[in-house]
Amino acid sequence: MKTTLDCPCGTRIIGVDEDDLVEKAQAHLAEKHPDLEYSREEILFVAY
Repeated sequence: MKTTLDCPCGTRIIGVDEDDLVEKAQAHLAEKHPDLEYSREEILFVAY
C-alpha cells in the first residue's frame, strides 16, 4: 500500500491509506497547483 507522496514543490503528503493519500494529494493540488489535475492512478503511480 502506498501512503506517501513527495510533491515537486517540496511538500510531503502522507495518508493513512491509499484513499486518504489520494484525497490529500488532490486537496493539495487544488490549493497550491490549481492548474494541475491528476487522477487517482497517476497519484498512486508516483507515490510510495
